[in-house]
Amino acid sequence: MNFYLGIDFGTSGARAVIVDENSIIRAEVEQQFKLVAPEYWAAMWQKALFNLIARLPRELRAEIKAIAINGTSSTVMLCDQLGNVLNTPLLYNDGRGVEVLEKLQAIAPANNIVLSATSSLAKLLWMSKQPFFNQGRYLLHQADYLAYLLHGKLGISDYHNALKLGYDVEKLAYPAWLTNLAVMPLLPQVLAPGKPIGEVTPAINQTLGLRNDCLICAGTTDSIAAFLASGAKKPGEAVTSLGSTLVLKLLSRTRVENAELGIYSHRLGDLWLTGGASNTGGAVLRHFFTDAELTSFSSQIEAHTSNLDYYPLLKMGDRFPINDPLLPPRLEPRPDSDVEFLHGLLEGIARIEAKGYELLQQLGADKLTCVYTAGGGAKNSVWTRIRGFYLQVPMLSPIHTAAAYGTALLAKNN
Repeated sequence: MNFYLGIDFGTSGARAVIVDENSIIRAEVEQQFKLVAPEYWAAMWQKALFNLIARLPRELRAEIKAIAINGTSSTVMLCDQLGNVLNTPLLYNDGRGVEVLEKLQAIAPANNIVLSATSSLAKLLWMSKQPFFNQGRYLLHQADYLAYLLHGKLGISDYHNALKLGYDVEKLAYPAWLTNLAVMPLLPQVLAPGKPIGEVTPAINQTLGLRNDCLICAGTTDSIAAFLASGAKKPGEAVTSLGSTLVLKLLSRTRVENAELGIYSHRLGDLWLTGGASNTGGAVLRHFFTDAELTSFSSQIEAHTSNLDYYPLLKMGDRFPINDPLLPPRLEPRPDSDVEFLHGLLEGIARIEAKGYELLQQLGADKLTCVYTAGGGAKNSVWTRIRGFYLQVPMLSPIHTAAAYGTALLAKNN
């Protein structure tokens, strides 16, 4: 029997999942990252990658037909012609690209997704002003670099990771405004996520005990991998991730883009995965309550609605459905009862979620038919009930929540 391996690299750790031909999980291992100085991140990721694969059962490892890897979106690094990392990797939320934003605004079309201090292209333009840049030959995303360590081919990415680099995912080509830039030679060749790149190198095969014809496939981002894991497949189906922040993804036949409203679309085969991310979410809840308190107080909430009108944020500013860096948190008045306060917070986040999906539909996305929930907040049944009241669609449990599972399916369906 053939097996397929998906590897997920998140912000705090990595996970590997093997599935069989029936998409059933046969093995999984995970590893937390140690706190190391930023200049050692790339080496730590390499060690974690090899360690994860080596810890998988030998008999399954020897029958893996294909491997795919996801990484955090817009985490990038510059490599020389031999694949050596030249700089400290710039993480997904690294905002030093703000220094070149004015230059980028003069180059890129209005409303383009690259017009952000954290976009991959903004980071590359920032790198172009650094001393190490002259040695650079390849810009690689985190997933690109990790896959390169297995297949040995530099300069290959996928169109999920390349979206924030300016790649046109509709025309499947770099746009003219980008090809004229001096940094163009460093940009990767872009493949469809899941498309085979090549077989593992003989050295990797010998070290990790993989089969000779094991294929390494183009990867994806962590959030799209989590969507693939959920089971959502039809237009109108959506996945809400209730983690530290609130992330909405709605599958649509229509591409929806609006940078001013914090909305963009990823290509998913012949469909579009449209959505946005709000700064509200679990981080606000954990600021006020412990996990035990969240469980206890949630169980005491009875009604769907409260009399509180909160916009729960920890600090000023939101991205979606209101894109306003000066938007103030609204957390007053605070009632004497902690149960009532939590009710107001949960309801406030649910209203933001509902407004987000309503906005996507107003801009042309398919009508919302059901919502799968991922992230830690998915475990809170009371919150699910409150959200269902506002969304007025079935609230479903995902088939799987692990991004590594979704990435394994990507390898399997290449």
